[in-house]
Amino acid sequence: MSPDTGTATPVHVLDNPVWAALSGPSRAFAETGPAGLAARYVAEASPFAALADPDDPRAWADLAALAGPGAPVWVTGLPTPPAGWTTTASIPGVQLDGGAVRAEAAPEAVLLGPADVPEMRELVDLTKPGPFLSRTVELGTYLGIRHEGRLVAMAGERMRPPGWSEISAVCTHPDHRGKGLAGRLIRAVAAGIRERGDRPFLHAAADNTGAIALYESMGFTLRRRPLFIGLRTPDAGV
Repeated sequence: MSPDTGTATPVHVLDNPVWAALSGPSRAFAETGPAGLAARYVAEASPFAALADPDDPRAWADLAALAGPGAPVWVTGLPTPPAGWTTTASIPGVQLDGGAVRAEAAPEAVLLGPADVPEMRELVDLTKPGPFLSRTVELGTYLGIRHEGRLVAMAGERMRPPGWSEISAVCTHPDHRGKGLAGRLIRAVAAGIRERGDRPFLHAAADNTGAIALYESMGFTLRRRPLFIGLRTPDAGV
């Protein structure tokens, strides 16, 4: 896929990371189309869907059958959809390779799990790092830092294509920014990823320049510029 536009045929697992994850390490969280050419995360885990081959009309038909008529879906890095599909949002993004990031444990970090989801979602609602739903915590390891018992920073794993793991939901409470908490958590999550032999990567909105500057200062490098696209499937009879 073109590193600048994200619109050519995928040639690497990170060019179609949702499909690579759902057809591989994260298949336990996948719902697949009747033809097996499209998949999406279970609704409680992530809003993203994917096609085995974005250039294959049969894959688009399979995604439409999976989602149902007039349904919202989110895809990433794909070409213009066929006639009948409606684009509802298009968010320019960046995909960053974390192969050069220094990974190290954070002794103050605590493992977060399902019991922590209400507090995690409260922090996400405040800081807006991206979608975090009731089962997102099950997609990988999530770590947090607490201050006086209150969760003030967190980071974890979302998409897991073969050989890779996406660091996601990086956020810090506004009252605790400037202390390096996000960086320590990113390195700690990266340490866990490296321990199992995978390589970290992440996505960010292209206009989130502050976060991107932090990631680049840690060693993340730009790999490509995908679009995050909100779509609505064709209405019944289209």
